Amino acid sequence: MHIILGGTGQVGGAVARALLARGEPVTIVTRVPSKAQHWTAQGARVAVADVRDREALRQVFRTGRRAFLLNPPADPTGDSVREELETAAAIAGALSESGLEKAVVASTYGARPGRGAGDLNVLYELEQSVARQLPTRVMRGAYYMSNWSSALDSARDEGVLHTFYPAEFELPMVAPEDLGQAAARLLLEPASRTGVQHVEGPRRYSPADVARAFAAALGRQVSTVTIPRERWQATFEALGFSQQAARSYAAMTALTLDAGPEQPTAPERGPTSLQTYITRLVRQQQ
Repeated sequence: MHIILGGTGQVGGAVARALLARGEPVTIVTRVPSKAQHWTAQGARVAVADVRDREALRQVFRTGRRAFLLNPPADPTGDSVREELETAAAIAGALSESGLEKAVVASTYGARPGRGAGDLNVLYELEQSVARQLPTRVMRGAYYMSNWSSALDSARDEGVLHTFYPAEFELPMVAPEDLGQAAARLLLEPASRTGVQHVEGPRRYSPADVARAFAAALGRQVSTVTIPRERWQATFEALGFSQQAARSYAAMTALTLDAGPEQPTAPERGPTSLQTYITRLVRQQQ
């Protein structure tokens, strides 16, 4: 049995679908009972538990052999880093005496020790705390193509794509569905196979590439507008982020821009191109 955290989200849901398609038994962990019917109809079990409840989560883990661990993103209107650190600690704590033989941890390009860089620090801490307890495969995913979904309205209505990065700055990007396929394969590997696996799309893309993809899908011209660095935090705050969360997201953006994205020697490359993903996104919203 594979225990899936985050199964009601994009990546966790993709992991569950990939495993079910292979005939593998799956348990989705959710704290919202109303979401159970969707998954039971597809052949999955559903366990209702809050991931911050260590004992309840430990009991769910004891029903499986392997687990996909995803730290759910915190509400950015509050102290998101503190909340995510507490959740990560609860997940890692629930692994004690769980009997699991292997875990796959969802992480991100650029994960690193320290403080002040938001998810980059939180997810590194989760990687390390899980690996100290059982055989662990870390899946460091590239920038989600789905993050650009918030740009659809301005691209369609104004012909503008707002970006924190320079128009030609190339980033590794990946479709959530491709991350799900990769995680399913990692879960099915021998338990003895551990370490970090980076996953990105067919090639790297820039904001200018995103604008061109929207332009092709929408049938209109779309240009990029780069937000100056000195306005990053204020822009996040204008979107409803707390001051702490805005500062954290701005710091993550600066680290990626100044140091450049990770350059792994052998990343797994998902098949979904940026154009394919954006075209699908536009069609879904029509």
